[in-house]
Amino acid sequence: MAEELDLGSLSAIDQKELEVFCELLRMVSGLEARLMTSSEDEVVHIADLIQKGINGAHANDTKGMKSAVVDWITPKGQSLNLHIPRNAKAGRGFNHKCTGALLCPARLDWNNVESPMEWITLKRPPGFGRFFDLITILLQPNCQIQAFKHVFTSPSSVEQELKAMHSGNACLHGMRSVTKASIAYVAMQVRFALTSAQVFSCTDLVTDSKRFYNSITKLLDETDEKDEVDQLLTWWNRQIFPLYTDSEHMPTKDSALAQIRQKCEEIKERTTSISVGT
Repeated sequence: MAEELDLGSLSAIDQKELEVFCELLRMVSGLEARLMTSSEDEVVHIADLIQKGINGAHANDTKGMKSAVVDWITPKGQSLNLHIPRNAKAGRGFNHKCTGALLCPARLDWNNVESPMEWITLKRPPGFGRFFDLITILLQPNCQIQAFKHVFTSPSSVEQELKAMHSGNACLHGMRSVTKASIAYVAMQVRFALTSAQVFSCTDLVTDSKRFYNSITKLLDETDEKDEVDQLLTWWNRQIFPLYTDSEHMPTKDSALAQIRQKCEEIKERTTSISVGT
């Protein structure tokens, strides 16, 4: 489908939507063939079903996050100085010192609004630059990791390791690594859960969740910062997927796997030489 379009004629928004659509076709086996052989009414029906699924998942995530986030921001073995009801949004946001501090704009210090905020470091690896500092603060707080597990693996995996006989949501849907969009989605959900806003709405100009989400994805898509974004994604993958591997985890020269591969190559070369000789 996408091959027939002139990508240069599309706006930035249209190109982004096309990328999402192509990813959807890749994820859902047989969807493209079904769309190509369906009538217009059937295509509309399929689109409605997909949107219904999206809305349902979104609503479940929002509902579950509302109560769970209270546990995540409460220090273990302690209680919040001012109690926050798990199933009510009143009293959150800037009405509470704990949620207010987490929602406070990065340029400000919640404890001293008059002065610029000193950049803090959250599990920051050495050698990373200013850009990584920024997205580290934005996307790596502990509750973000818990929220990601809550949505993409299972709520029970937040406090404990997944048992081998149980497959999380990510595994069931073939998700083996985090994506920029998934990080942005979780950040948006956590932010909304911390606010006092009662209803999640794209037209809400107070929380402005749509703009918040788009700002994060745009930040992570910056080509000039690709190396640091890749390192951020690697950090996330190691937190969420214990079996995740990348180029940094390639077998070393003296490892058992490297030696086995070398032996296989030697056998292959000898076999090839014998075949050529005969």
